[in-house]
Amino acid sequence: MEKRKYLITGATGKTGVYTVNNLLAAGHEVRAMVHGEDARSAALREAGAEVVVGDLLDHDDLLRATDGVTGAYLCYPVRPGFIQGTAYFADAARRAGLDVVVEMSQISAREDAKSHAARDHWIAERVLDWSGVPTVHIRPTFFSEWLIFPWVRDTIVKEGQITLPYGEGRHAPIAAEDQARFITAVLTQPSAHIGKAYELCGPVELDHHEIAQKISEVIGRKIVYNPCTLDDYRAHLQRYDLPEFAIQHFIEVAVDYRNGVFKGSDHIIEQVTGKAPQTVEAFVRVNSQLFSA
Repeated sequence: MEKRKYLITGATGKTGVYTVNNLLAAGHEVRAMVHGEDARSAALREAGAEVVVGDLLDHDDLLRATDGVTGAYLCYPVRPGFIQGTAYFADAARRAGLDVVVEMSQISAREDAKSHAARDHWIAERVLDWSGVPTVHIRPTFFSEWLIFPWVRDTIVKEGQITLPYGEGRHAPIAAEDQARFITAVLTQPSAHIGKAYELCGPVELDHHEIAQKISEVIGRKIVYNPCTLDDYRAHLQRYDLPEFAIQHFIEVAVDYRNGVFKGSDHIIEQVTGKAPQTVEAFVRVNSQLFSA
C-alpha cells in the first residue's frame, strides 16, 4: 500500500485515537489535530504522530492542518458551530486537494430532525457535498461507549439499573474501535466509497432490557432496565453540568430512538474490513472494571 499522510481531527477522541494508531500501524504518516496538549496527545506523539493544536472553528488552523495531507477524518463534538467549522474545513480541503474526507455524522441526521445537533450534521453533510470535496459520510447508531458515559454508567454501578427514556426501541451498539477500522479502510482505499453515506451498527440489535441482561451476564450482577420519563432524564443530565445544546440533543434523540431511528445491525463493517464488529458482551468484558460497584 502506498504510504500517505492523513489528518485526523478529534484525534484524542473515541474514534480518533484508534484511527491514528491504525494508520500508523499500516505505515502511514498521521497529523493528529487536538484542542490542547495533555497526556493523550503526548501518547499520540510517542506513537509516531505529528501532533498539532488547532480549532475546527479557526480557518487558519485548518489551512495549516490540511496542508500536505492526502486525506482527512472530520469529527466534531456535540456542540454548536459544526456548520461553520464544516464550511471552513471544506474550503481548506479543496485548497489542499484532498483525495478523501471521511465525515463523522450520526444516524439521526436528517432535514426534519428536532435535535439541533442532528440537523446541523445533516446540513454539514450537504455543505461537504456541495463543496465538491470527495467525501464519505458515516452515520453511527449509539456507540457502545454510551454505556460508560457517567450519566449512564453511574446508575448501572450505583443502582443496578439503566434509566433511560428509550421505551422499547432497539439498536445494535457499535464500538469506537470497530468504527475506526472502517474509517481507516475507507481513508486508505477510498475509490469505492466516495459520495456514499454508511450507517454503522454493531452485529446484534437489542432493546435495553436485553442490553441490561447482557451486562448482567458479563459482570455477574443483576442489572435491569427501568425506563424514565423525558423530564426525569433532563433533570438527571443537568446534574452532570452538561451544556443545554447537548441536553437538547440527548432528549430529542431519545424520542428518535423510541421511533426506530437508531435500529439496524451491521451490513458494511465486516464486509469492508473483513472483521465483524464486537458484541455488547465483548465490549462490557473489555471494560468490566468500569461497571464494578
